[in-house]
Amino acid sequence: MNLRFTAQIDASAETVAFAVKKGGVAGLAKALGEPHGALLAAAAAQARFEGAAGTVAESAAIESGRTLRLVLVGIGDGSAADAERGGAALVARLQTSGVTSLAVDFAVAAAGGEAAVLHFALGARLRSWRHDAYRTKLSEAQKISLKDIVITSPFGDLGSAFAPLAAIADGVALTQDLVAEPGNIIYPESFVERCQHLRELGVVVDVLDEHQMKALGMGALLGVAQGSVRPPRLLVMRWDGGKSEDKPVVFIGKGVTFDTGGISLKPGPGMDMMKWDMGGAGAVAGVMKALAGRKAKANVVGICGLVENMPDGNAQRPGDIVTTMSGQTVEVLNTDAEGRLVLCDCITWAQQVFAPRVMVDLATLTGAMVISLGHEYAGMFANDDDLASALLKAGETSGNLLWRFPLSAAYDKLIDSPIADMKNIGPREAGSITAAQFLKRFVDDGVQWAHLDIAGMAWADKDGAVWGKGATGYGVRLLDRFVAENFES
Repeated sequence: MNLRFTAQIDASAETVAFAVKKGGVAGLAKALGEPHGALLAAAAAQARFEGAAGTVAESAAIESGRTLRLVLVGIGDGSAADAERGGAALVARLQTSGVTSLAVDFAVAAAGGEAAVLHFALGARLRSWRHDAYRTKLSEAQKISLKDIVITSPFGDLGSAFAPLAAIADGVALTQDLVAEPGNIIYPESFVERCQHLRELGVVVDVLDEHQMKALGMGALLGVAQGSVRPPRLLVMRWDGGKSEDKPVVFIGKGVTFDTGGISLKPGPGMDMMKWDMGGAGAVAGVMKALAGRKAKANVVGICGLVENMPDGNAQRPGDIVTTMSGQTVEVLNTDAEGRLVLCDCITWAQQVFAPRVMVDLATLTGAMVISLGHEYAGMFANDDDLASALLKAGETSGNLLWRFPLSAAYDKLIDSPIADMKNIGPREAGSITAAQFLKRFVDDGVQWAHLDIAGMAWADKDGAVWGKGATGYGVRLLDRFVAENFES
């Protein structure tokens, strides 16, 4: 979808949307005058439209022999979040409506400041993503028609100001693309290929194969991968936008491109959704694209541990003991608790190679997190209060919400093993916490670390504020905002 910004609306536009703040219908009607003002006021009354964020009302008019489609879209209080909801709702309403081009007017009623205009456009961009690659029999009424949006405001051409937000939207779209693809399309090697274009943005991309990982002693990650014919990969993406002497921020993503559970096989119903068990890795790839696209002034490394968890004759067995890269041993009691085995070796490697100032991992790690928080928040665990506060703030600002959970020695003892240094699962209770405690055992002293369990957020079964049903792109805006607020001067 093409987005442009102008100072004056195109008089030939056949579909015009007016951005309206809550309680602003009367002001808009007065500013428009007759006949359109009265017409839209009546349409608003009929639809009980008052300008609440994300609400839409429509009408039509005949002007000089042509039919005009007139739309009211609510932007609430004009805040960034409300403006985004408005832009997204408008696209959702018109995307397959037959409308090909749309004019959006912020000028008539002075609906909001420059930030409102920009975030309205961002919401429109985010909501325009759809994954139709394999839908070959869509009717014309089902196909996307909306191609162009021109936003008119007193601020004129905002193309340069919008560029950083467009980069973020591009990053979110990459994550959505990766998460939405099926397991026969996205697997460790193809995931790597999908990220090669980041080189064009200045990202340094490196890859470790299974032989290199074996030489490094990554027995936990390789143990997960050994049941698949798809070889594992460790994808490393480095953006050097900060000062050369600054230690990097490291993001680590769980990239289980398909998770059967291995020998501890998952139930059949719903297993098809395990294509999105690489949502953490998808988010890391997306944020690296966003940061590079907007030329972030920070040093950031993205690491994706990419494996497929399958049950063949060579698969890891419940009861196996693996030696991690750290030298610690793990008794694998359940092969479906595989994400933490992938992440722990990534954490060790990241610390040895990059000596990070801060390290954050993201993973669709536990079903227990979905039971705890549903699909409204991701769970956060952190060994540092300042880091936790910064992430919580970034979550509020970005709309990718987080809720902090505890870390405690009382939970840590639940994963002690009688025959190894630890086991990969604890009891049924506190499943998300014991998973985090497992990862914490691999974090070096003095490293600020947070674990984000995004199991309930990577995929949505219903529309959200700025995404449609399916892959949400969760995590990209959160991490981008975290970097912007804490590591860019």
